[in-house]
Parts: sequence; C-alpha cells; structure tokens
Amino acid sequence: MVVRLRLSRFGCKNKPFYRVMAADSRSPRDGKHLEVLGYYNSLPGQDGGKRMGVNFDRVKYWLSVGAQPSEPVERLLFRAGVLPPPPMLAMGQKGGPRDTRPVHPMTGRVMAPESVKVADRKVSSEVDGDNKA
Repeated sequence: MVVRLRLSRFGCKNKPFYRVMAADSRSPRDGKHLEVLGYYNSLPGQDGGKRMGVNFDRVKYWLSVGAQPSEPVERLLFRAGVLPPPPMLAMGQKGGPRDTRPVHPMTGRVMAPESVKVADRKVSSEVDGDNKA
C-alpha cells in the first residue's frame, strides 16, 4: 500500500476548501483516508492571505515512513518550511521541449541568467589573456 499526502476538496461550488490527508494512492480524491493532517483554504481572506494549518509532527511521521506528497502538498510543505524546494523547470510551451533555466520556487519566475553570463565572460577573458602572454 503506497501512502500519499494529498488534498481532499470540500466546500461549495466556486468556494473550495481543502484538507491535507494521508490516504492510500488507489483511493479516490474525496474517498477513504487514513488520517487528516491539516487544512488549506486557497481563497484569500479579508487580510488577503491564504489560510493553512498543518500538524507538522504527523506530516513528518508520514514522510519518515515513506509517504509521498502530491505536487500541491509538496509546494505547501515547502512554503511552510517542512520540505526542501521541489525541482522546478520552466516549460517553454505545452508538450514542447523543456527550458532548463532555473526557476525561483516562490514566485515561479525564471531566475536572471545575467549572473551566469558575467561569470563566463570573466573566465573567457582570463583565458584569452593567458594565451596572449
């Protein structure tokens, strides 16, 4: 039995509310679960923030026994500071080749490649200077 940490949808139409659950990977999204680990409200409140409450001790336990978090839960746990940042690649176009530029995990924007180019120029100018002497 493979255990997954995933979101289960509750709430009304156009007003979703999610619970973070440990469940068997074969069970349906809103079906049978092993344990409720917390909640996540994706709609911003009056202060503009999204609400999240997670029992971190139980999440760490499930991760220690081999439970695999789904992608949305992995992002939530990263923002809460429980997991390291997930590997992300920017996608050039749907179904097309992947862009291998690094992406900032919090904003999702492509990180500046200028710092890489500047470092390459310095190295190449040092090599050219050595060849001339």
